[in-house]
Amino acid sequence: MKLAVIPARGGSKRIPRKNIKSFGGKPMIAWSLNAAHDTGLFDRVIVSTDDPEIASVARYYKAEVPFMRPAELSDDYTGTIPVIAHAIDWYIAQGYNPTLVCCIYATAPFIRADDIKLGLEILEQAEADFAFSVTSFAFPIQRALKLRSDGRMDMFDPTQFQTRSQDLPDAYHDAGQFYWGKRSAWLSGTPIFGPGAAPVILPRHRVQDIDTLEDWRHAEGLMKALEHL
Repeated sequence: MKLAVIPARGGSKRIPRKNIKSFGGKPMIAWSLNAAHDTGLFDRVIVSTDDPEIASVARYYKAEVPFMRPAELSDDYTGTIPVIAHAIDWYIAQGYNPTLVCCIYATAPFIRADDIKLGLEILEQAEADFAFSVTSFAFPIQRALKLRSDGRMDMFDPTQFQTRSQDLPDAYHDAGQFYWGKRSAWLSGTPIFGPGAAPVILPRHRVQDIDTLEDWRHAEGLMKALEHL
């Protein structure tokens, strides 16, 4: 059984009601739900939420909400792995056998079904525990700067001052779209960003983390730009 789980709690602080706030003419979560359905891969597409309104929107977009997420997994400090493990455990208790599980974030409006399908291919071909979306940093992180308490600047690694940017290896970060994983990896608490994970590399122009209003406005501008490509 292939299971898609979209975590979407109701307590967003920086952007209130972020998961169902209108983006590009539909609730934000709808972009992720539509992409999951469009893959044709999943036996179940579910939303894990503690919020009745989010549950209602999810059902409208053809997702299942088979349970309401318990309060102890709905605070500001609960990570992704316990939420997905809870969903897997729930299905096992109902007599199902979820073997491959994809966590899809609710605030990923640039997610594409083809990328999710590629993630599954990479997971299986690499025999990895996880396969997740990443993209490259636009600037070499080895030459990053930090702001001191006195208002001046320092390099994180001064030894790289003389190194040319083109001589430094590319660095990548989590694209915040999806995480394929084996059931055993989710349930054992295996770190996603570990040696057992394989990358699904996405172009930077299709990645935007959305945590602040500035992020949201940047994503809206990016959406308009992509419409003209």
